[in-house]
Amino acid sequence: MRIDCDVVVVGGGPAGSHTAMAVARFSKQNIRVVLIDRNERSEFGKKTKRGWTCGDAVSKRSLEFVMENLGIRYERPEIEHEVDGVLVISPDHETKVLFDGEGYLLNRKLWPQKQLQYLEKFGVEVLFGVDARQLIAEDNRIVGVKGTSRDGEPVEVRAKVVVDASGSASVLRSNLPIESYVEREIDKENDMEATGRYILEFDRVVEDETWFDPRYCIIHLDQFLAPGGYCWTFPKGESKVNIGLGVQKTALDRRNAAYGLRDNLTSLIDQYVRANRAIVNPREPEGYPDQGNTYSTWQVPVRRQNDCMVANGYVVVGDAAWMPRPIDAGGLGPSLYGSVILGRNVVRAIEENDVSQDGLWGYNVEYVRVYGYQMAGFEVLRRYLQTLPNDDISFGMKHFLSEDDIESIKRREHPRFPLLTNFLRVLLDAELRRRVRERPKLARSLAYVANKSRRLIRHYLNYPERSADFPRWRAQLLRELNEANERLGLT
Repeated sequence: MRIDCDVVVVGGGPAGSHTAMAVARFSKQNIRVVLIDRNERSEFGKKTKRGWTCGDAVSKRSLEFVMENLGIRYERPEIEHEVDGVLVISPDHETKVLFDGEGYLLNRKLWPQKQLQYLEKFGVEVLFGVDARQLIAEDNRIVGVKGTSRDGEPVEVRAKVVVDASGSASVLRSNLPIESYVEREIDKENDMEATGRYILEFDRVVEDETWFDPRYCIIHLDQFLAPGGYCWTFPKGESKVNIGLGVQKTALDRRNAAYGLRDNLTSLIDQYVRANRAIVNPREPEGYPDQGNTYSTWQVPVRRQNDCMVANGYVVVGDAAWMPRPIDAGGLGPSLYGSVILGRNVVRAIEENDVSQDGLWGYNVEYVRVYGYQMAGFEVLRRYLQTLPNDDISFGMKHFLSEDDIESIKRREHPRFPLLTNFLRVLLDAELRRRVRERPKLARSLAYVANKSRRLIRHYLNYPERSADFPRWRAQLLRELNEANERLGLT
C-alpha cells in the first residue's frame, strides 16, 4: 500500500497526535495529514505492551495551552483528578517544600480515545496497526517512511514532511539516513532514567499527608529507594494513586554494590509501595478505564532537548526529541508545547514551499525561546543532584533553598540559590555563614550551578536564527557543559 500526503506523523502518543491536530488546524485542513500508529484503534497511543505508561500528571497551564491553541477541550473522564500543586519531601522527611500550581491527573488509556475523536474531526487520516521503521531518503532529503501492517503488508507513505514522534528509542532518528545536525543517539548511561509505576486503589485507614494527600502530587527524594531519581505518589482520586519511581542505572549499580544488594526497578517500586504508610490493602482497580494499564516500566530521557530538531523534510518532537524536563522527567508539558509550535512551523514551511532544514528551522528557534531555553541548566542541576547523598539533599533543602527559589521552580525556572550567590547576604547572616561552613563544598557547588544556569540560559536565548550559525553555537554549548561537568566532578 502506498499513500501520498503532505505530512506524515509517526507515533500516536500525545506529541504525535497533537502535532497532527496542529498541522490540520493551522492549515485550515488544507494540508493532507496522515498519522501512523503501531497500535490498533482500541489501543491507540499505547506506549508499551504493558500499557499507556506515564506518571499521568500535567500542569493546568500546559493543558490549557494546547486546548486554547487547537480549539479542543479535555474534561472527565480523560481528566481523572485535579491537584493544587506538588509537595517535595526531603530524604529525612524533615523538610517539606510546597509548589503551588494547579494540575491534572489524566487517564492515559481514555485520553488517546478523545484525541482520536479530534484527529478525525480535523480530517487527519489514521493508519492503525502499522509499524513504521524506515525513512525514505532522496537527494539528502527525507520524503517518506516505510512500514509493515499487522498482517505483514508493506506500507509506504510519501510526504513533504515526516514528523517523528515515535518515542525516545526512535529507530527513525537513530538511523536518519541524511546529513543533518540532528543527534541520533542519547547517552544511555547518564541521560536516561528507568521508570515504572503502579495504578492502585487502596483503603484510607492511616491519614498521613506526607505519604498521600488527594490535593497534591507528592515527590519523595531518597537516594536509597530511588538512586539518581525520585519516588512519586500522585493522587488519582480520594483512594487511588499513580505510584512509582525512577532510577539512573549507574546510580542503582553503585547503590547495590555499596550495600551488597541486587535490587532492580520493580523490587524498588514494591519496596516504596510497602513503605507508604498511608496506602493500606493496595489493589489493582477494576473496570475498563484501568484494565491493562495497572503496571508498566519505561525509559525516559532526562537531558536537554535535541540540540537540533530538524533536517531536510524531517522533524522530531516529544520523547523522540528528548523533550522531557531533565529535573523531573516530566514529558507531557514540553510535548504539548512542542506539538503546537511544530505544527505552526510545519504549516508555514509547506505554505512557503520550503521544507528544507532552513525552511523548518523556525521550529528550533521558537521552541527554545518559548520552553526549551532552561533545559540545559536543569540538566546540569540534575546531574549534580544525582551525585549527592541523602544527608546533603536534606541539608540543602532545609538551609539553602529560599522562598525565591521555590517561586522560580513553580514557574518552571531554575532555582538561583540567592542565599548562596549573594555575597553580602552571606556576610551579614551569621546563621547562614555557619551553615555554609558546615557544608562548604555543597554551598560552593550549588552557587556554581546557579551561575552556570544563568550562562546557559543566556546562551540558549541566543539560539541561532540561521542554520549556518548552528555549529559555532553548539560548540560553545558543549564547552559550557563540559566545563560544568569537570568543575562538579561529573566526568
